[in-house]
Amino acid sequence: MSDLTPTTPTPSGIPVPNLSDPPVSGLELHVGEAIPSKRVRAWAMWDWATQPFNSVIITFVYTALYLTSSSFLEPAVAALDGDDPVKVRALAGLTSGLGMWMTVAGILIAVLAPVLGQRADVAGSRKKWLGGATIGLIVCMFALFFVEADPSFFVLGAILIALGAVLNEIAGVNYNAMIVQVSTPSTVGRVSGLGWGLGYVGGIVALVIVVVLDTFDWFGMDTSNGMAYRLIAVGCAVWAIVFGWPIFRYVPEAVPARERPRVGFFRSYAVLWHDIVELFRNSRTTFWFLISSAVYRDGLAGVFAFGAIIGSVAFGFSSQEVIVFGIAANLVAGVSTILVGRLDDRLGARRVIIGSLAILVAAGLSVVFLHGQGKLVFWIGGLALCCVVGPAQSASRSFLARVTPRGLESEIFGLYAFTGRAASFLSPALWSIFIAVTGATIWGTLGIILVVLAGLILLIVSTPSDRVVTTA
Repeated sequence: MSDLTPTTPTPSGIPVPNLSDPPVSGLELHVGEAIPSKRVRAWAMWDWATQPFNSVIITFVYTALYLTSSSFLEPAVAALDGDDPVKVRALAGLTSGLGMWMTVAGILIAVLAPVLGQRADVAGSRKKWLGGATIGLIVCMFALFFVEADPSFFVLGAILIALGAVLNEIAGVNYNAMIVQVSTPSTVGRVSGLGWGLGYVGGIVALVIVVVLDTFDWFGMDTSNGMAYRLIAVGCAVWAIVFGWPIFRYVPEAVPARERPRVGFFRSYAVLWHDIVELFRNSRTTFWFLISSAVYRDGLAGVFAFGAIIGSVAFGFSSQEVIVFGIAANLVAGVSTILVGRLDDRLGARRVIIGSLAILVAAGLSVVFLHGQGKLVFWIGGLALCCVVGPAQSASRSFLARVTPRGLESEIFGLYAFTGRAASFLSPALWSIFIAVTGATIWGTLGIILVVLAGLILLIVSTPSDRVVTTA
């Protein structure tokens, strides 16, 4: 096949790639090539560099302990007892307000990610988009320093975090697409596992630093007016700068997809729609993987989103035990992801995903039906879950890299983000339904397991191979 994919006109007059010819993945263009290890490490360190935004700012510390705390209530309300209905409603208003802004962020990601990815493919500007979005993310984290502990600053904090989430996702789309520039068909699994694993470990190392500082009471520093949390945000920004720069120094820019059309921003949506139709017609494996992975990825997200709640409510873990388990879980996930990446290259990403999801379903069921045996069940079953969540996520990335036609990488990873957002209601909905019906938190776990199982079945039925497959 020619190195260039021919274009064909559409009724709208927009030239688009002809995907009816057998596509070649970007990875296949590097067969037999020796990728410098410095380039691989530089790419993987970006995940380490930016993960504290998710782990420290969004999940564990800044939003949970500061932005949605009584620090942002009116003084009279903040002074009320913790179980006072007025204070409870006020705190709920903060969490719902943050949720509203994060919903807006999710919509923007779904709308923008595929098209911005497409434009990065065409122009050969993945690294530029990654750089611009990373700089924007760092600016947002620095700006969180100015969010003082006062109700008037709440909206500013929520907007900065939502904007950071958008920029982080846009950066992630191009970062994921760049995996074809730092790996070959025989190394993509271990490279993906290295990046994903370092992300887990980096986020937890940053979190441990925060825990140590808090344990020693910030070494006597004045932490009034939310200063401790504001400095944590600054620390995350500095962390991203210190560890994130190598990717821009050592990983080359993508080659422009000159055979693809350069069109205006809004016309890009017409090209995107045509590309989706062509994927369904001629690259059926890629199309169905986007669908099936969206389902089980929401289940994987549910494991981390509701894991701490299961531990504390259903198994009686104290807050300290939850933190210790969270650190152990992420370390286990990081190490297992790096190690299993090598199996990805030997056995294939599809087998790794199927095996990981099957183990997750079995471990999840054991946690539910053996929960009466005490905390040890959660420690064993929960860590078993964490051992396979990371490998499933990493193998999903390497799978998509293998089945994406050349020149469509950023666009397809943008669709990957879009489908993930579209399915993100499944786990929360089934979690809530099972708890509402049974009246017990532990049974909400079954809702998450059902989502994973549905995605697993879809994957087995609809994606028979982890290589580019055409149906024309």
